[in-house]
Amino acid sequence: MAIDPSNFHPINVADTCAVWNILSSPRLNVAAQEARCDFCVTSFVQYECLIKPRKSILPSEQILMDRLRGEQRRGAFIAHSCSIEDLQAIETLERRKKLGKGELSSIAFAMKIRQGFITDDRKAWQLAKDSGHPYSQTTPHLFSWLIFTCRLGDGDKDIVIAQHVEAGRHIAQHLQTAYEMALQCRLNSTVRA
Repeated sequence: MAIDPSNFHPINVADTCAVWNILSSPRLNVAAQEARCDFCVTSFVQYECLIKPRKSILPSEQILMDRLRGEQRRGAFIAHSCSIEDLQAIETLERRKKLGKGELSSIAFAMKIRQGFITDDRKAWQLAKDSGHPYSQTTPHLFSWLIFTCRLGDGDKDIVIAQHVEAGRHIAQHLQTAYEMALQCRLNSTVRA
């Protein structure tokens, strides 16, 4: 998934994996808030994150669930219901790829409100792109943009990645690559100036 660290759409509908990856690092989440990023979820994602029955909940999962509840109490990651039209769009999208309702509802809602869709699922990202959605983004893209725009510094990189790993998430290598891309992009923009 190619990203441009110099450009990020700040208003996004997040699918479940993106919610967990953003909230896995309090430092990343605070920097995104300070950069005026806004994330919302669909009712399907809300269900997957907080309501769906689980056989057991790992301590790291409980921490992420508690963080999401806290964010929602302060007005972030607000859940939006899907309309009949949204559900029809989901059905149309579902025929194209085997994805969950969370990803599909997020793509459909993002397209409807003409805002960003953030996911860390390659198939969901590709489907959004193939469907003509111009703002398909990832958590590593957010991270690279925050580095590029100096909202996160070099010293924050290790903190964000360590918090992410500690939360039991699995995109640390992608975050490292995104960091390197941001530095290269920053260097390229300085050379051109």
